[in-house]
Amino acid sequence: MTVAELNFFASADGDLAYRDAGTGDPVVLLHSGFADHRVFDDQIQALAAHHRVIAPDVRGHGFSANASRPFRWADDLAGLLRHLDTGPAVLVGLCMGAAVATDTALEHPELVRAVVVSGAGTSEFEFKEPRMLEHVTESARLLGAGDIGGWLDLFARGVAGPHRTPDEVAPGVVRRLQEMCAHTFAKHTPGETDWKVPVADTWSRLPKIDVPVLAVHGALNAPDSIAMAERVARTVSDGRSVTVDGVGHYPNLEAPEEFNGILLDFLRTL
Repeated sequence: MTVAELNFFASADGDLAYRDAGTGDPVVLLHSGFADHRVFDDQIQALAAHHRVIAPDVRGHGFSANASRPFRWADDLAGLLRHLDTGPAVLVGLCMGAAVATDTALEHPELVRAVVVSGAGTSEFEFKEPRMLEHVTESARLLGAGDIGGWLDLFARGVAGPHRTPDEVAPGVVRRLQEMCAHTFAKHTPGETDWKVPVADTWSRLPKIDVPVLAVHGALNAPDSIAMAERVARTVSDGRSVTVDGVGHYPNLEAPEEFNGILLDFLRTL
C-alpha cells in the first residue's frame, strides 16, 4: 500500500486520506487511535468482494492532515460520506474508531445504517479498573515526555491485554501496529494544541441509536474495553455481541478470518 493509492478529500482544514474499494452497500472501517486505515488491510480485501469499503485515516492520523482549528471526528466522517454521496453506511470501529462510529450515529444518524464496535464504546471513555487507570496515566506521561519508544512498548502490552505478554501475540501484529503508530507520531510534537472538540452526553443519548449494533469482543482484551462495547450493545434497542476467543484488543488482526466472518454474517442481516 502506497500513498499514491490513497484518495484524498479536501476538507475545510486540510486533506483527509481514505481507501475506497469495491462496490455495493457502503461499509466504513474506522481505525484505532494512533494507527491508520492499514489496520484493516485484511478486512478491506474480504469485504470489498461484496461491498463498497471506505477506510479513512481520521484527522491527525496516518496520511491525513493534522488539525489547525476546532474539529470533531464525527463531523469529518460525515463530510467525507457526503462528499462521496454515499450512505447510510455501516460503521465498523476499533477502540477510538468505535467512538467515532457511535458519535457519528448520534450526531449524523441519517448517514448510519448500522454500527459495529470493538474495544470501546463512545468517545467518553470509561476506565475503572486499577490496572487500566495505571496504563492510561502512564501512556499520558510518556506522550507528554515525548518518549515514543517507551510509549510503543506500553502500547504493545495493551495489544496483548492483561492476560498475556506481548511475546504471546504474533510478532507481525505488534510490529504492524507499532509502525503505524510511529508514523502518526512523526506528524506531531509534544505539547501541540489539541483542537478536538468533545461530543457531549454520548452515553445518555445512546438509546436514541435505532439502527442495529454489534459488539465484537476479544476475549483476552481489558475488562474495561469489553465493558464499554458491551454497554453500547446492551443500551441500544437492537444490540447484540459476540466474543472471539484467544485474542486481545485487535481481534481483526489476530483472528482476521473469524473477524471477517462475523462482519459478513452481520452485514447479511441488514
